[in-house]
Amino acid sequence: MHIGVCRLSLYLPGVQSLKGKRQVARSLTSRIRNEFNVSVAEVEDNDLWQRLTLGVTCVSNDSKHANEVLSRVVAFVETVRGDLEVLDYDTEIISGV
Repeated sequence: MHIGVCRLSLYLPGVQSLKGKRQVARSLTSRIRNEFNVSVAEVEDNDLWQRLTLGVTCVSNDSKHANEVLSRVVAFVETVRGDLEVLDYDTEIISGV
């Protein structure tokens, strides 16, 4: 079993409040879940209204597949909304669990 973990740090320049951030986060996490069948949660920067950090995980029997899924998630986030910017992302594959 292989577990893929990705941490995405996003900048939301058009968001003016925590309420606006929550709307973006809710919409984005829902679209990621529906498109890729992965688990998604906001994991950091809860009180910063122009920063959003998401944790994305998937489980696979092939590490290459897990890495491909997470790479596609990052590419999707970079293109799905014009009003956000990916600042950084880290991907890790945990094998032999």
